[in-house]
Amino acid sequence: MENIYLFYGLLFLVAFLYASVGHGGASGYLALMAIFSFTPDVMKPTALLLNLFVSLTSFIQFYRGKHFDWKIFLPFAIASVPMAFVGGLISIDTFVYKKILGLLLIIPIIRFLFFNTVAADDLKKSNTVLSLVIGAGIGLLSGMIGIGGGIILTPVLLLLKWTDMKKAAGTSALFIFVNSIAGLAGQLTKGIHFSTDMYAFVAIAFAGGVCGAYFGSLKFNQTILKYMLAVVLMLASYKLLFTTA
Repeated sequence: MENIYLFYGLLFLVAFLYASVGHGGASGYLALMAIFSFTPDVMKPTALLLNLFVSLTSFIQFYRGKHFDWKIFLPFAIASVPMAFVGGLISIDTFVYKKILGLLLIIPIIRFLFFNTVAADDLKKSNTVLSLVIGAGIGLLSGMIGIGGGIILTPVLLLLKWTDMKKAAGTSALFIFVNSIAGLAGQLTKGIHFSTDMYAFVAIAFAGGVCGAYFGSLKFNQTILKYMLAVVLMLASYKLLFTTA
């Protein structure tokens, strides 16, 4: 692949930033692979596999920082995991896949540019039934597209004011991990195609994830990096939606 070192550098940056806000980074990995013209049958399992390493690392750091709530997490996970497995069984036409992914990338763009933390006084009690419904929907979409669902769950938690930013990050990190396992399990039933550079991808993403999770669980200001990633996602979204490459 041409420009492989540029890809490696961007992969590290994406893993670092996503882990710093409690995400596995699948939407970012998919965006990069779209820019570098990977095929969907490689993109989906690759993104989910990278998700496993980065999201677990991120979760451990946020959990240690006491930014996690089992009562918030469990209803989402109970509904999402089986649906993520089902989603992993579903094959999508390449053209449709790219358009759906292009639209989904708009969510993290909005997330990185406009969402701020929720004040403690504004927090509300979560609703179990609504959590189950939302979790099922996110899980199905996650398995189909090859994401962990954190890019959708975090804005939902903040919009509903069920958690602050740090706790939303910790919740999303474990949510991404369990959904990525389920999505990969579904895809395994059909056979999986990985890049020959997979070991390097995992090592670089893991290194970026460890660094990002460490700084993100502390008082780390990642505003500039968030804007940089938003630009990368915009480019990928544009390529997926408006070009045939």
